[in-house]
Amino acid sequence: MRRIGIWLAAGGLLLATAACGGGGSGDTGGGSGGSKGQSLSVGFVAEPANLDFTSTEGAAIPQALLVNVYEGLVKLDQNGEIVPLLAEKWDVSDDRKTYTFTLRKDVKFSSGAPFTADDVVFSLDRVKSDWKLKIKSQLDVIDDVEKKDDTTAVVTLKRPSNGFLYAMATRLGAMFSRTGVADLANKPVGTGPYVLGAWRRGDSIRLDANPSYWGTKPPVSSVTLKYFKDATAMNNALLTGGIDVISSVQAPESLQQFADPSRFETVEGTTNGEVVLSMNNGRPPFDDKKVRQAVRHAIDHKALLDTAWAGRGQLIGSMVPPTDPWYEDRTGDYPYDPAKAKQLLGGKTYNVKMRIPNLPYAVSSAQVVKSQLAQVGITADIEPLEFPARWLDQVFTKGDYDLSIINHVEPRDMGIFADKSYYFRYDNPEFGKLLASADEGTEQQQTDDLKQAAKLLSDDAAADFLFLFPNLIVAKKGVTGLPKNGISESFDFTALSRQP
Repeated sequence: MRRIGIWLAAGGLLLATAACGGGGSGDTGGGSGGSKGQSLSVGFVAEPANLDFTSTEGAAIPQALLVNVYEGLVKLDQNGEIVPLLAEKWDVSDDRKTYTFTLRKDVKFSSGAPFTADDVVFSLDRVKSDWKLKIKSQLDVIDDVEKKDDTTAVVTLKRPSNGFLYAMATRLGAMFSRTGVADLANKPVGTGPYVLGAWRRGDSIRLDANPSYWGTKPPVSSVTLKYFKDATAMNNALLTGGIDVISSVQAPESLQQFADPSRFETVEGTTNGEVVLSMNNGRPPFDDKKVRQAVRHAIDHKALLDTAWAGRGQLIGSMVPPTDPWYEDRTGDYPYDPAKAKQLLGGKTYNVKMRIPNLPYAVSSAQVVKSQLAQVGITADIEPLEFPARWLDQVFTKGDYDLSIINHVEPRDMGIFADKSYYFRYDNPEFGKLLASADEGTEQQQTDDLKQAAKLLSDDAAADFLFLFPNLIVAKKGVTGLPKNGISESFDFTALSRQP
């Protein structure tokens, strides 16, 4: 789904019930390495269907494995800046088409195989040949990847690209062992600080510290990702000591339960997660621009945010978060105006199918959308679908829906609208031209073109952008190293620690 982060990861994708291995405070981790045998258990609400993010859409898998198990040549830091990881440095040619990466020495995969430039060539070639996700097109700009020597890889682009290095900081840039891709769905082999310890399907995933990790060993020797079916169960697990961290609060109104500063602390930051009211541009009634515009005018976004997510988050009005250089506040494009909505509908009424993932933010938002659309003559029948499997199959893959609501969490993902086969079924060649111009031009041209692209999406009412999902984490007092901002695909466990 590209960028569905949905937290899929959506906003998180996350969690399940009582504590399991690696759980409560003071437990001894099952992994090797780490500091003092510490372990932590982190709650989530959307479990991965498998562990192969090269063939399975959604953000749940990279959320768990990227940076933690799999590493790329570069990664995003908490400020959204691209920083070195497996590459110590890189040089860019004057024509911006050749990137020469100098690799770290003495890096090994968890299987014991050495990491060399051969693996860079293998991994990037494999994106084109073996990856199944639509987002792989972000690396179509690569013309050639070659090994200069064991610690030097050269990537040549077909044209200059502002997006190439950023894409390399996502799952697309993950490095795989040439001998470690036989069973990616169950046995990940990476260079990261953690390895897969155990996976109890329907319950939890345990990551253990990698004893042969090339870099700084993580302070926590074992991290358990605990998956919950609902927010109440996850909250109760933290209150009773079953978990140590709620990775993404699924019921913001419940934060009062964790108000005692002697027991808990709350981290609040931002994300890339645009909670989108998707409209199927490819079939009636939303193949009609006026109907889509009517929907945007029919929704009181502030009331929706206050009601569905306790006012947490930010209204943005576009597919661009404020952390991107080309962000513009577009919340004024479609002010709440039911009379205008009715006028655009021309007195017609519609019955539509709203198929949503059974995730808390989507369920809560759908109730508000349903109520507000009813006031202008659009009756929406809400059908919650099990997430991720059924939602991905029915909505994302087959496009069998009229309306949906999903948190698109992947960074800089506005380009998904350029693919007319993507589940939005949006088709405007001018949008694609703006993206291509933005990628190849100067930084200023990139900013200008992407502002225009965001405006075009808004003018066309290709979708409605409900709000920017907040990064809300609650943890037991003493847990440190939590990521304030959720602006990459990974929930980075590498800095987590627990004060004695």
